[in-house]
Amino acid sequence: MNVHSQAKRPRDPRLDFFRGLGMFIIYIAHLPGNWWTLWIPARFGFSDATEIFVFCSGMASAIAFGKIFDVHGWAMGAARILHRMWQVYWAHIGQFLLIAVGLVMLHESNFLNSCCGLTQDYVASLNLWHLFNNTSVALPGLMTLTWVPNYFDILPMYVVILALIPLIMLASRISVIAAFALSIGLWLAAQFGLLDLPAEPWSDRKWFFNPFAWQMLFFTGFAFMRGWIPAPPVSRKLMALCAAIVIATIPFAYFRIHLNVEWIQEIRQSIRPLWIKTEFGLFRYIHFLALAYLAWIAVGERGKYLLGHGELWGLFVRVVQKVGQQSLAVFMASLVIAQAAGLLRDMVWGRGDWIPQILSNLLGFVALIAVAYTVSWYKSEPWRKPPATSGRGTSGRTTSAPEGQNTPAARDISDKKTDVMA
Repeated sequence: MNVHSQAKRPRDPRLDFFRGLGMFIIYIAHLPGNWWTLWIPARFGFSDATEIFVFCSGMASAIAFGKIFDVHGWAMGAARILHRMWQVYWAHIGQFLLIAVGLVMLHESNFLNSCCGLTQDYVASLNLWHLFNNTSVALPGLMTLTWVPNYFDILPMYVVILALIPLIMLASRISVIAAFALSIGLWLAAQFGLLDLPAEPWSDRKWFFNPFAWQMLFFTGFAFMRGWIPAPPVSRKLMALCAAIVIATIPFAYFRIHLNVEWIQEIRQSIRPLWIKTEFGLFRYIHFLALAYLAWIAVGERGKYLLGHGELWGLFVRVVQKVGQQSLAVFMASLVIAQAAGLLRDMVWGRGDWIPQILSNLLGFVALIAVAYTVSWYKSEPWRKPPATSGRGTSGRTTSAPEGQNTPAARDISDKKTDVMA
């Protein structure tokens, strides 16, 4: 088959929509002292926005990278994955240094201490002191991902999971069952502590997100988009089962219940290995799949139920989808914006009043949306498009394009689309 004749696969509107929702939830969770976190999905079930991010990233990776393996071969696909790992790695380093250096510079200026004593809340809570007090150990640890400070653990996890894609694709050449066996085997090994990664050189703390466990969710999304797993049927019995799982989980996840009902708390602790976040316990997987199925039913085939509910709702959906399309850039900005918004709120108002809490969340949302649209504009490469003129000279004749602008090579460059964030 001619590679150039293959139609470009259209974006799935559901993928972008749910990734966008996940980005907003992650921002809420990362904003320090934010009581909005009492109402995010993680408070009512074992799975949360991290599952959305990882699952959808697996789906996006199948779209962005799967075809490269199919058309250009395993070696070229592996090279493309290595390039993406390089990009995400430096995104992680840049995000960390921007926040760490900024916060510590504020601390050293004594501005925060003289204003409202926020050093403990922002510098210490992110575990940033080691970069400056133990630089000879912390800096190599940062660069080798053997030091992963608090809240900076999702992108390192993602780097490792990306590295597993060539292995899964290689196993799939034997059979799809072999690919599943490899993924499940890694997950089982992680459950027994065989694949822990060190999070800092000066203690036995391990990565908060074990990538060898979380990869199973990533490759579940990957498998759906590759067609290795068929779409589930629309079934009332299956809907009832998933709804029952979601509802039954609430007492064991919602703190106002399990902290006040002794027998529920005892059961919750006894099943801790099944819902633990670090090793991605089995109940988290089951809970997320139940939620994902209900959401899949709710939005309909190809997301047909997402639109058609009024102009305001349509605008909301389109904005959320735009954020989902640029999820890596938005995620990178999210933690920076969350720390800045929290600092500004605490310096001006404090955390107690509900008005600054609302403003710090809503203005943060606006900032994330602005990042998404700005990045999208740059990716569209508007400088490659002809200027918006009437196209006619003074003599009334149509002006010709600048030399080289309308050549096949130039058109080919203009038509290229950036890979979806995978």
